[in-house]
Amino acid sequence: MDGRGGTRGWEGVVLRCLEFVAYPALAGLAFCLLCLGVVTWLPALAAVASALQRWRRDDDSRCFTGTLAAFPGQWRALWRHALVSTAVLAAVVVAIGFLAGRPEPAAIPLLAVQAGGLAAFAVYHLALAVVSGDDPGGPARRRALVLAFGSGRRGLALLAAVVLAPLLTLPLAVGPLLLGPTLPVLCGLLLLDRARATTS
Repeated sequence: MDGRGGTRGWEGVVLRCLEFVAYPALAGLAFCLLCLGVVTWLPALAAVASALQRWRRDDDSRCFTGTLAAFPGQWRALWRHALVSTAVLAAVVVAIGFLAGRPEPAAIPLLAVQAGGLAAFAVYHLALAVVSGDDPGGPARRRALVLAFGSGRRGLALLAAVVLAPLLTLPLAVGPLLLGPTLPVLCGLLLLDRARATTS
């Protein structure tokens, strides 16, 4: 133990590494519970961002209860957007499923347009959740557009996080469920902090 009551050496490194798995997983568990309402996924993702940002900034390890506590405020701010976005997402998924089964040559470019729209949808809503969790009272939609599309590299990084997080966590039994949503949020929070640092 060090003078402040912490653990030194390799034990401290191991414990710190376990924190980077356990706390996002706990936030992911809360996210899964909140998503049982189907249209609640966007406020739930913003609540995850709020809890994980408190963990990053203030070392607040209450990621599970913090996500649950942040949800009501995020729901009040985002429920209308969540309803519309859920309907749009359902329509895009149905369109992709329909076009994927069509033999006509025209279906290929239409399918590519739908896939591009789905990618932009994912990046924007991840950015919206991140900025809403970081500053619940701020101008979330404008800041989300800047975070998602203000820089090509940021947008690609967010898209890569959305696509790769479930794949990288497949070796864990419930990794895609618990860490699939939270790892992209952590990536978005890191990018938001860097964007804020470059503009300040």
